[in-house]
Amino acid sequence: MRRVRFRDPAGAVRYGEWNDGQIEFGDRTFDEDEVDVLAPCEPSKIVCVGRNYVAHADEFGNDVPDRPLLFLKGPNTVASHGSEVTLPAGKDRLDFEAELGVVIGEQAKDVAEADAMDVVAGFTCVNDLSNRDDQNRETNWVRGKAFDGAAPIGPVLASPDEVPEDAAVRSYCNGELRQDSTRSLMIFSVPELIAEITSYMTLEPGDVVATGTPEGVGKLEDGDEVVIEVEGVGRLEHTVEIPSA
Repeated sequence: MRRVRFRDPAGAVRYGEWNDGQIEFGDRTFDEDEVDVLAPCEPSKIVCVGRNYVAHADEFGNDVPDRPLLFLKGPNTVASHGSEVTLPAGKDRLDFEAELGVVIGEQAKDVAEADAMDVVAGFTCVNDLSNRDDQNRETNWVRGKAFDGAAPIGPVLASPDEVPEDAAVRSYCNGELRQDSTRSLMIFSVPELIAEITSYMTLEPGDVVATGTPEGVGKLEDGDEVVIEVEGVGRLEHTVEIPSA
């Protein structure tokens, strides 16, 4: 099942089922362009994983970590399918990063790797938008990774059975395929990540784990159209605006 959170024409927030661009809610069916598709969850935090693909670490000349490299994005970073994301002005390098997102379904602390999938509500697409100018100057990556709108999420929450273990993870910019990999190439698996994260912090329902991006990240320009695709989830689409400095 692919569950979608949306605002209907009357302004009410609803949860429905997504089927080929149509949204079913009760006995009603909406076309996607009749509603506002919202992020599929409302996270208290997004726990992101850096360098979780060997080829991505290599493309930036970085070492492969011996444990998950974690950083946080706050609720202010959430953007939705179909939105226009305003990026920081005056930056030389602003990048897209396609990622598999894991949405947590229940409060979770000290979860064993063997039990990790029990706390997963489903999967979604995430674009880990990145401001490289500031990321390369700081160690906590707040300016580089946690600016407003830096985490488009969606369009749906797909149940775990919908997403294969070797699900493709892709990005497109202005229709051109830029990233093309699979979750099977992640260094740390979803259960390993959940076990590690919950040994340090409590994950709440709706929190998201962004599992890292494969190689092929690229620079964004004003007006670019970005698509993040995860097999079994669908396609998260948005545009970007880069104001003049």
